Amino acid sequence: MEKVTGIGGLFFRAKDPAALAAWYEEHLGVSRVPTDYDTSPWTQNAGPTVFAPFSENTDYFGRPEQAWMINFRIDNMDAMVAQLEAAGIEVEQDQAEYPNGRFARVYDPEGNPIELWEPATPG
Repeated sequence: MEKVTGIGGLFFRAKDPAALAAWYEEHLGVSRVPTDYDTSPWTQNAGPTVFAPFSENTDYFGRPEQAWMINFRIDNMDAMVAQLEAAGIEVEQDQAEYPNGRFARVYDPEGNPIELWEPATPG
């Protein structure tokens, strides 16, 4: 069976796409979509990716009308939290350390939830 090899993009509606793209680039390092074919798009590091449909009545994403949530892998939770808080961004950090790592939640300027995940170090 032929399989997909990864996520090639995440597309969603925004009230102000340019401002939101700038926010993701400034605070999370996600490059904006190139405007030509000579510029490379944002490239993520290889690693685990969870593809998980949730029940339509989950409250995990926050608002009931919220249909999606992105989870970004990060290398250093403490450094990322400090960086975001220094920029005035509220971070909800889960104080528990799970077998698969550490988690925190932020919201972009349009209220979309973003889960940050520092995977557990093997061994």
